[in-house]
Amino acid sequence: MTDAATDSLSGQRQRVWDLPVRITHWLIVVFISLSWWTAEFDRMQWHAWSGYALLTLVLFRVYWGFVGSSTARFRHFLRGPGAVLRYSQGLFSRPGEPVVGHNPLGGWSSLLLLILILGQVLLGLFSEDVDGLASGPLSYMVSYDAGRWAAETHEEFFDVLLLFIGLHIAAVAFYLVYKRNNLVAAMFTGRAARDTDTEESLYFAPLWRAAIGFVLAGAFVWWLVTQVGFTF
Repeated sequence: MTDAATDSLSGQRQRVWDLPVRITHWLIVVFISLSWWTAEFDRMQWHAWSGYALLTLVLFRVYWGFVGSSTARFRHFLRGPGAVLRYSQGLFSRPGEPVVGHNPLGGWSSLLLLILILGQVLLGLFSEDVDGLASGPLSYMVSYDAGRWAAETHEEFFDVLLLFIGLHIAAVAFYLVYKRNNLVAAMFTGRAARDTDTEESLYFAPLWRAAIGFVLAGAFVWWLVTQVGFTF
């Protein structure tokens, strides 16, 4: 058994995920669930609010991917094809070497999820309701036909998002059951298996920088919807 595996089994942990990443992750879970519920039960005002919250979270996560802590930055977890291939070849090894932050597959998966959520929200912003009562705040910028296409695609595209979320959950279950790596717990506590090679080199950004990002993202979304006469 490797030293890394011994560390993992003995419970030694290191700080990996910062608070802004964890809060953003779980809020995205909450608001995707809320978006589904409000659409299913025709609570369109709440559905719009949920969409604005998701847009704020995605914009913040993009911001944090450039100025946040080490494991939050895109340059830390978006690896080239070679790294992805090498990791994939050892995917079924147990327990496997610990990876600080996202592994090469998980990194691209996280980026794809952000892109899918952003696409879903943008479609909603331009959606045109048949009677005009539940149209997106930017629907006035496109033709009626384009708005209707956005609305229909917004509804159908959610199934694609759900499929991807299902794959994400399956991957988390695989790591938990097969590789004995509890990714869910790590996203709650911020701590994961200890890796002495990287422990000292990790950088954690100050919370004031995250606060600035949340304010900027929220202010942009607020401006976006109020510029077109939407009343809060």
